[in-house]
Amino acid sequence: MAAPAPAAERPAHRDGNVLRWLGAYTASMIGDNVFYIALSWAAVRSGTPSQAGLVMAVSAVPRALLMLGGGVVADRFGPRRVVIGSDAVRCAAVLTVAALLFTTGPGLWPLALLAVVFGAVDAVFMPAVGALPARITGRDQLTRVQGMRGLAVRFANVVGAPLGGLGVALGGSATAFALAGLLIAVSVPLLVSVRIREPAGEVTGGDHQPDGHADPRERGAEIDGHARGEENGGHARVPGGGGTDGSGAMPQRQEREARQKGREEQDGQDRQEERQAARATAWRDLRDGLRYIRGHRVLAPLILAIALGDLGFVGPLNVGLALLADQRGWGASGMGLVVAAFGVGAGAAALLLAWRGTLPRAGSAGAAALLGGSVAIGALAFVPGVGAAVGVALAIGLLAGLSGALCGALLQTQSDPAYLGRVTAVAGIVSLGVAPLSMPLTAAAIGWWGTGPVFVASAAVCGLGGVVALGVRDLRRAELPR
Repeated sequence: MAAPAPAAERPAHRDGNVLRWLGAYTASMIGDNVFYIALSWAAVRSGTPSQAGLVMAVSAVPRALLMLGGGVVADRFGPRRVVIGSDAVRCAAVLTVAALLFTTGPGLWPLALLAVVFGAVDAVFMPAVGALPARITGRDQLTRVQGMRGLAVRFANVVGAPLGGLGVALGGSATAFALAGLLIAVSVPLLVSVRIREPAGEVTGGDHQPDGHADPRERGAEIDGHARGEENGGHARVPGGGGTDGSGAMPQRQEREARQKGREEQDGQDRQEERQAARATAWRDLRDGLRYIRGHRVLAPLILAIALGDLGFVGPLNVGLALLADQRGWGASGMGLVVAAFGVGAGAAALLLAWRGTLPRAGSAGAAALLGGSVAIGALAFVPGVGAAVGVALAIGLLAGLSGALCGALLQTQSDPAYLGRVTAVAGIVSLGVAPLSMPLTAAAIGWWGTGPVFVASAAVCGLGGVVALGVRDLRRAELPR
């Protein structure tokens, strides 16, 4: 369903189309948070702590391996269709495991399989989610949409964990899984009602054939029609009058069987050609997307800056913070205050962008925020007490949230919509696939060298992203539409 052009001119926070998408996205994200609470609880109850850790981490592998292909799928078939299908598959998988746990005891293998399925579906879902905002609103509203999306993520993080805990408390992991499945299911009808703006030059999916060749199914239909045209009234025209009287003509039954065999062989050949054409087209689309990013004067350095920022950010602010709180004696309550301060800062940045709609000199502002956030990350390991740590975490959240939203908005506005799924996939590989795998390395490095050197090294990696953004003129001067 295509949206009328005037609707795209409304402010995003007043556009019913955007608000339906936001409701769907929020419900799906809350369901994700509930799902991970249920998965972690069920895994801990079903095996050893190390086995539970493997179950929780296994979804990152298919996500990292398949995300490039997921970007191709999002661009070929349309992000809305892919997001709807992904949410439907995730909902069905979670509800299936919930039903299994209601009838039998929890086991590691179903949980591990569910985590793998979630990771594989996420590899398609996340590029499509990144490509969808550009199809539902105007370019001048994408920064505001990024802010609204950031608020939805923060809301889902705050609400999802207590809901998951409540589900576990009321009925165990099965109830929590069922609740997660129902929340994800809420997103499907909302997404179906979202209207899509079809940008010019979009790569349409499904029926495109490379090099201008006709669909092999059409060739098969022509062959079948030609074969059927040789029949007249149910009787084949046999040269020489036909019959079995020694005239040399093939009997009618044998001739029909031969034609049927020929059609079956042709159908098999056509199906094989279809599969080969689909593989060749998908591979070509992937290469085209990578070539497009590599040749873009803003996107290539922007994606590098995002990757460096995520690599320097994920380890210290996840496993590193827990180890720092343990070493300093802040306890779980102190760590909770630091995490909450980070969330408040990130939420404030998202609220600012949702309210303002844009910021001038977005490229320079994003780079400056990334550099400031990296300094704050390094300083976190040297603060004297939990109160100072809360203040530093607030600054990290504000600066990281601002740089992340600005980089995301630039990614949306600088990309050709036909390539946006692949661009989002490449940008997300590091942050969603590779960076989480760095957390064990961060923990091991802290064990060897302590929190201070590791936090400083991570801050340097993060700051290098800001240096890249400031050092490339086209990215530094990049602006968001107003």
